[in-house]
Amino acid sequence: MSEHEAFDRMMVVEVETGSLAVAGSPRTSGVDQEHVAALAVVQTPLPPITVHRPTMRVIDGLHRLRAAELRGERKIAVKYFDGAEEDAFVLAVESNVTHGLPLSTADRKRAAARIIASHPQWSDRMIASVSGIAAGTVADLRRRESGGGADQGSRIGHDGRVRPINGAEGRRIASELIAQNPTLSLRQVARVAAISPETVRDVRNRMMRGEDPLTRRGRQARGGDGTAAAAPRLGRAPSAVLAKDSAQDRAAAVKRLKADPALRFSEIGRTLLRLLSVHSISVEEWEQILDKVPPHCRGVVAYLAKESAEMWSEVAVRVQSKVAETA
Repeated sequence: MSEHEAFDRMMVVEVETGSLAVAGSPRTSGVDQEHVAALAVVQTPLPPITVHRPTMRVIDGLHRLRAAELRGERKIAVKYFDGAEEDAFVLAVESNVTHGLPLSTADRKRAAARIIASHPQWSDRMIASVSGIAAGTVADLRRRESGGGADQGSRIGHDGRVRPINGAEGRRIASELIAQNPTLSLRQVARVAAISPETVRDVRNRMMRGEDPLTRRGRQARGGDGTAAAAPRLGRAPSAVLAKDSAQDRAAAVKRLKADPALRFSEIGRTLLRLLSVHSISVEEWEQILDKVPPHCRGVVAYLAKESAEMWSEVAVRVQSKVAETA
């Protein structure tokens, strides 16, 4: 459930129609009287309308409200939304795009521009998905609103993950991951590098052709002079970036976490500390463990290790996204 859906879908209450506000709709043309008349003669109960509880403003269902009033009904079924007004507007747009009387193209563009202003951290695709226009159109609106300035930082995608606006750093990390272990899947590399699997595919193909994994635009965004850097070759030694944290550094980091009361005095915190402690052992200790794995168990151990690695990669990405949210 997305952040703008912070309401109980199962909780429906009866509300006086006169207590509801109708301002702030993304539909600038107002109520369509023909649509109201068509709804008013429907014999089966209409779906509940959605109302922003703090303001009692109708988010979704204005035509159903007017139809109820036309039938002389004093109460209407309501689902409440308790989020911020900015998220209430997003929900209103999304609701009017996916069902009911659709918004006009002009209304959708105006709504997208407003969402860009209220949710600048959202990606173009995410805004496009709720406003019902193309991601390229959202990008054009964003450039127009920003005066054509360069994008910096990162954005939250439709899948909830934080990705850099310019993928140069992600491409660099991906190239080093691929160089270290060419057998990694596209999704495994994408999770760690915070780029899309298709971008990872492009990086891998460039490396196989001996080309720079960074695009020209990416090099310029990083402040380069446009000269192609030497591309990492498949099968080279692990990079310094991947090996920078020694076992001693990891153990010290875990020791610092163990001193934090927020983790020590909660069951979930202690579970996390135990999991992290397992991975703070030295390379020598890992070698001893691997040497003692019975031959008939190696396949299962390899499978579980690979699955655990993917899970920890996912944990890293999700925790890092929370760091970005609170930065």
